[in-house]
Amino acid sequence: MPVPKTKEELIQQSRDNYHRLNSLIDSFSSEEQKSDFPKGTMNRNIRDVIAHLHHWHKMFIDWYTVGMTGEKPDMPAKGYSWKDTKALNQKIWADYQNHNLESIRKDFEASYKELQKIIQSHTDEELFEKKRYKWTGSSSLGTYLRANTSSHYNWGYNLIKRAKK
Repeated sequence: MPVPKTKEELIQQSRDNYHRLNSLIDSFSSEEQKSDFPKGTMNRNIRDVIAHLHHWHKMFIDWYTVGMTGEKPDMPAKGYSWKDTKALNQKIWADYQNHNLESIRKDFEASYKELQKIIQSHTDEELFEKKRYKWTGSSSLGTYLRANTSSHYNWGYNLIKRAKK
């Protein structure tokens, strides 16, 4: 998957991987969609994967909202450093155990659309110039968006595909 260098490439890659992921999920029966994966992964079923992706969308939206005001967002989340990502992901997993797949998929679609609006609202320069925004550090806004969209969707696709073989 080539690294996007333009807004259109970022949008296209994000859309393609989002639709690829959802098409894979839709290829399973309702029962298969809700069944557990073989042991060995923290995310035990499709709901867990989609909840994880949705929650990372929400975290990005929070970073963006705070960061674009010139403030420093809590990244990746309040009380967690990047070294604590595994513990954060475990908390995310636990937080969604009482949700069902249908509601999580609707939330995921809504947060996906929010990220698409953010991408649409920026120019190529705003998306891909490194160090443009204080809150993104030495990276570009586009790097963060790619990580939270197309790259993350690819991770989810591959996890589900392996688990459902």
